[in-house]
Amino acid sequence: MSFELNRKLAARRDPLPTSINIDPVTADIVRGAFETVCFEAATHLGRAASSPIINQSNERNAAIVDANGRLAMGAIGTPHLTFVNQMMVRWGLMNVEVYDWGPRDVFLSNDPDHGGGHLPDYCVYSPVYDDKGELIVVLTLQAHQGDTGGKDPGGFTLEAADIFTEGVSFPCVKLVHRGEKRSDVIHMIERNNRFATFAGDLAAMIGAVQRGAKMLDGMIGKWGADVVKAAINQSIDHTERLVREEVARWPDGIYEATVLIDHDTVGTKDVKVHVACTVKADQLTVDLTGTDDRPNLVGVWNTFANSRSYVMTQLCAAVDPTIVKNEGMFNAVEIIIPEGCIAQPPPNKPAALGSFHPACEITEAVCLALSQVVPERSAPQLYKIGMPNAVIGFDENGQMWMDQGVDCRSMDVSAVQGIDGWGSCPVSLGNLILSEAEDAECRFPILNISREMTTDAGGAGQWRGAPGSLNVKQVLAPTMAMAWMVSADHPLRGMCGGDDAIPYSNRFEVGTSGEYKIERTAQAQLPADAVIAYQHGGGAGFGSPLLRDPEAVREDVLDEYVSLKAARKKYGVVLTGSLEDYDLAVDHAATEALRKEMGGKLPALEAVE
Repeated sequence: MSFELNRKLAARRDPLPTSINIDPVTADIVRGAFETVCFEAATHLGRAASSPIINQSNERNAAIVDANGRLAMGAIGTPHLTFVNQMMVRWGLMNVEVYDWGPRDVFLSNDPDHGGGHLPDYCVYSPVYDDKGELIVVLTLQAHQGDTGGKDPGGFTLEAADIFTEGVSFPCVKLVHRGEKRSDVIHMIERNNRFATFAGDLAAMIGAVQRGAKMLDGMIGKWGADVVKAAINQSIDHTERLVREEVARWPDGIYEATVLIDHDTVGTKDVKVHVACTVKADQLTVDLTGTDDRPNLVGVWNTFANSRSYVMTQLCAAVDPTIVKNEGMFNAVEIIIPEGCIAQPPPNKPAALGSFHPACEITEAVCLALSQVVPERSAPQLYKIGMPNAVIGFDENGQMWMDQGVDCRSMDVSAVQGIDGWGSCPVSLGNLILSEAEDAECRFPILNISREMTTDAGGAGQWRGAPGSLNVKQVLAPTMAMAWMVSADHPLRGMCGGDDAIPYSNRFEVGTSGEYKIERTAQAQLPADAVIAYQHGGGAGFGSPLLRDPEAVREDVLDEYVSLKAARKKYGVVLTGSLEDYDLAVDHAATEALRKEMGGKLPALEAVE
């Protein structure tokens, strides 16, 4: 548990040894088979798991790591999980003899100080050998678990001073030895979790990784170990070459951005993330020097592996999307994260909340910096929601339940060049579809009263952000509610002259004399029938609002995305008729005159084509 260990875990790995010269077609067939294995394993997990956060929300991912610890393939899952798996496997690879690795073994890891993300992200993995006993690849599965056995349900402790407060850490523990489950270990891990559904989730992870490992074993038997190793080498080299070719087309220079978090969980204001992206020929360097390193900060520490992952999640959006996501991405980019800052904390710092903030601010800063280089690919890969946003209680049998608030909502969907923000959640969440409101109502004593998009909740722009939703929930039994409210002072930033999104806000006991707004954090006891109203921030705008097609503004007003007042004030569009009669029309002459009058507010940036 040290900065030295982080340096070792992140160090560049050598290609796999092989004498085969593989042709590109065969290499791509093997790569495609790897992708299928990842998809099958992740889908198996999603269908077999017990908790809604996995079987409804799909917060899981599969990946294949080679024997040298390089990411060979990832599934279409939650993107930031894809780039953490190899770090936890590398710790295991550094200790193969200590943990007695062998065929059909299954291991578990979640330790933030040994290559992990935050504690709730459990990684289960299984090594795969050839018929001569040589380790070839490792299949990994990562999924967010509902609890970690710490002080507070869910693993999110607002005032945590160290990792031990948040739950149980596993650098590497063997769940299955040579195909036989270690029941003592599995029962111990299950006992350190509050929720009955965890046993099903863990069993699903073990079953899914065994299924994927069996498929990989068949692949190695069919193609031969040398062909598989050569295909991995070729795919990683190909990715690195393509990324460098993209970067070589960008103008040389240093592109910087700073993003602030409103406050940490004890109220320390304006926690800073700073990024400098340097382009020099085909080399891209992402440097987080200048990021906050105040030792007294609470709740805003992101793990080293997670910080690397969130940087890479944003960089993947900045290049050709057809480039295969594997270790070649990391080989093509230098990532500098100062030791001791909130993006690479000292050992044993709490890290659960860091996967939201500063993780999101890291991606946002990278996006803002690169919007000066590749504005056409500036899509923020983030979710600015503060966490936790949960209600917790006990049923009649004394069993704890927890609604983690992962059900349907609209938030943070920014516009990109040429496309308005649309959908319900940001692209960073990948296939995270959010669970159904009805599913939560069947499981927990809560009622989702409404999930309505809020007019004018998306940032104005030549292309506008999607509106955020006002989520109104009623608890039907006495509960404890938790919240950490951020993105109110510093909401999602607009791009290339677009407006920022609206801020987040949250109110408890709505409609009563005791109604109050959550200003920072809350751990409140709510009576039965209390109502919570959580306003999610919308997406940010892209490009100057005064460049937006007036007819598109008219359609937005008819759809109630934009108000009549904002159409005039933000977009400079004059409309005649009425919304009630559905006969709105653009007065083009008046609009042209108003936009000329507002012209002094136009940014220097011209229309982006």
